[in-house]
Formats: sequence, structure tokens, C-alpha cells
Amino acid sequence: MSDAALIALPLLVPLIGLLLIVASGRVDSLRDGITVATAVAMFTAVLQLLPKVSAGERPRLELFELFPGLGITFEIEPLGMVFAMLASGLWIITALYAIGYMRGAKEKHHTRFHAFFAVALFSATGIAFAGNMFTLFVFYEVLTLSTYPLVAHKGTDAARAGARTYLGLLLGTSVGFLLMAILATWWLAGTLDFTPGGIMAGRVDPAYGSVLLVLFLYGIGKAALMPFHRWLPAAMVAPTPVSALLHAVAVVKAGVFTVLKVTVYLFGLDYLGELATSEVMLYVAVFTLLAASLVALRQDNLKARLAYSTVSQLSYIVVGAMLVNQIAALGGGIHIVMHAFGKITLFFCAGAIYVATKKTEISDMDGLGRRMPITFAAFFLGALCVIGIPPMGGVWSKWHLIMGAFEAGYGLVVVALMISTLLNIGYLIPPVIRAFLVAPKDGGGGIREAPLLCVLPLSLTALGCIALFFLGDNLAGLLAGMFSVAPAR
Repeated sequence: MSDAALIALPLLVPLIGLLLIVASGRVDSLRDGITVATAVAMFTAVLQLLPKVSAGERPRLELFELFPGLGITFEIEPLGMVFAMLASGLWIITALYAIGYMRGAKEKHHTRFHAFFAVALFSATGIAFAGNMFTLFVFYEVLTLSTYPLVAHKGTDAARAGARTYLGLLLGTSVGFLLMAILATWWLAGTLDFTPGGIMAGRVDPAYGSVLLVLFLYGIGKAALMPFHRWLPAAMVAPTPVSALLHAVAVVKAGVFTVLKVTVYLFGLDYLGELATSEVMLYVAVFTLLAASLVALRQDNLKARLAYSTVSQLSYIVVGAMLVNQIAALGGGIHIVMHAFGKITLFFCAGAIYVATKKTEISDMDGLGRRMPITFAAFFLGALCVIGIPPMGGVWSKWHLIMGAFEAGYGLVVVALMISTLLNIGYLIPPVIRAFLVAPKDGGGGIREAPLLCVLPLSLTALGCIALFFLGDNLAGLLAGMFSVAPAR
């Protein structure tokens, strides 16, 4: 199969699935089956690219050209390959979970929900495959627009208000900052192509580059740097499968993926180290990392606590980029995967608790571990992955980030990462302690887990957290290719 066909197939599958989902909307079982089949087909299509990328090739497809040297172009490199596999692979599990959750929670408008989910995965794949910043920006905006109806899904006043905050902040940052940075880069560097080592050295004066860095990092609102982070907690009014999409499958991962793409392939790590604002943005990320953790400690609502946890964890990846060395950037790339598996497990568990008990506050979860042992055991494993404790995959990303901070000579960043890890323990372990070690307020009862289609996915992702501990070298080996130049075509 040609490179063009290999790239086009993963982009076409979710669009074909979208049409079939809408057409079968009146038959629930058929629609749900098509949703899962589409997710499986997309993941299978993405995997067809892995052998080529692992071998050092960079499959490329130029769809059309708007101006000389600028158009919609796709090129698969290691970081994009990992993001595409992550998003499409987790879509399979999330699709299963969404079916169980939407039925168990008696949510409405299932067809609309699954349809927009498919568009979101199409957008995420376009972001992963983007060969230049213009292509990435187009799909970045499609992702924002396609997830707005999902955030507003419940149709309540709170859902609409949360969705307005979500849309306003994400569109405001991308149009107000990111688009300006893209246009300035095109004007100054003469290209927007993603190039190993960057495109700015020798073309863009470091004084201008310093300004561009701030515009890019704040323009990528999906990375949730403070103060442009409030869209993420506001979006927690959405159903839990949407929270999984936002936090693990596509949206925030698209944000930090874009941060790494911009720093590695537009700025280049060497040029980035010359910029006056790189250290400033490093400490903005460190502040976000610590401040969001402190806010998470105060949240009694489980999903709100997990939302602020995500704000903090995303900044680990920004820190990895701003340390401007390969080991730290590699740690940021690894953390995209490790956090995705850990956090999707935690959100799946939060949704399962709601479906089975209608409880959302941590203070009401005393003794629930005795009723829902599988769910809370999975929560514990997901928490350990996010914290970074062996034998969970999260230990590898934090190890690389700490070693990168040591290599860069930032002792304060090392201390901040360690303090943040202690704060992770402080806000993720107490729900497990209450669930298993505190007597239930109502005297207990028999085991009453959520439906199987809720419990099975969270069990699989919890096991995935363990599997990633043993696959850390494979992941790091693949991602290391983002620092090397592809062979001449």
C-alpha cells in the first residue's frame, strides 16, 4: 500500500464511521456496534504505519497547496505516531465504556454523542499526522468545535455555561495568540514545515523568537497553562466519557502534543535555549504544576479534583519542553502516554461510581470500596501511575523529567517535581483510603459494581498502566526518533 493510502485510511475511517453511526441511529445496538467497529478499524489502520516509522521512514501526503510551500500536508514522525496510536487505541476502550455509561446513567442523544466523538477522533488524527503548523492549526480548531457539543451534551444551564467557557477560552487563545504566532513565523522563517532541529535558527532573531514562544505556549490553550486553564474544570459538567476524551484520548493531549511539536520541530531545542523567555515559561509551567495540585487538594467533587490534577500533569510535559534538552523532551513525550492511561482509568472509575451509586463527592464515598472492589482497585492503580510509583508506567516519564532537570542544572525544578509528586499522593490516595478503610455511613451492603461495560474498560486501562512499566524502553526508543533526521526521500 502506498504512503498516501496508509495516511488517508486512518483519516477516512472515522468519517465513514460517522456516516454509518448517523444512518443507524434508530437502532441502538447497531449504532453501538458500528461505533466500536469504527474504533477498531481506525486503530488497525493507524498501526499499518508503525513499521515504516519505526524503520526511520517518514510517510508523507500532500493533499493540496494554498500558496507555494504552504498547504494541507501530512507527514508521520515518531511523536505523531505515538499520539495517533494512543488516541485511536483508547477510542476502542472509551467507546465500550461510553455505551455502558450512557445506558447506565440514562443519558439521552446517544447518536449525536457518538457522532461528534468520531469527528473528534478524526481531528486528533489530523493533528497527529500534520506535516506543518498550518495543517495542525486547521485540525486543532476542528477538534475544539467538534467537542463543544459533547461538553454541552446534557443541555442544562450548567452544561451550556461550562461549554461557553470551554469554547470561549480555547477559541480566544488560538485565534488571539496561536494564529498570530503562526503568521509571524511564516513571515519571518518563510516556512511552517515541521523539521527536526527546527526552522528558526539563522532565520528568526532570538528577540522575536522570545515573543513567539510566549504566543505559542499561551496560544495552545489546550495545554492549560495558568491563567488560561479554567476551561478544563468548567468542562467537567459533561458526561464522564467526554471527560475521558478531554483528559486522556484527544483534547489536552492534543495541546501538549502541539507544545512538543512546536518546541522540537519549529523552534528546535538548541535555538530554544537561546531565548530569554524559555526560562520564564519554564517557571510558569512549574507554578501551574504546583498551584493546580494545591487546588486539587481542596476539591471534594471527584471529577473536579481529577480536572485540576490534569492541569498540573499537563505542565509536566511543558516543563519537559522548556528544559530544552532531549532527555526532558523525551520525558514529556512519554508522559503523554503514561498520564493518558492513568487519568482515563481514574475518570472511568469516577463515572462507574456515579452510575452505580450516584455519588460524586469524595466525602460520600466512605466504605464504597467494599461494594465496588474492582472499581476502587483500578482507581488505586491509576493513581499510582499518575503519581509515578513502580510498577506503573508513570515512573519512566517522571524519571526522564527529573534527569532532564538535573542535566539542565535546574535544581529548583527537581525539587518542584518531587513536591508535586507528594501532592499527587495527597489528592489521589485519600479517596482509596476512605473507600477501603473507613466504615460506610449507611452500614454497607453487598457488592454492587457498575455495569460490565463500565467495569471492563476501567480494568483494561488499569492493567495498561502496569503493562506500560514493562514497555517503557520500547516507547522511549520510538520517541527518540523525533530528534533524528529522516533519510532523504
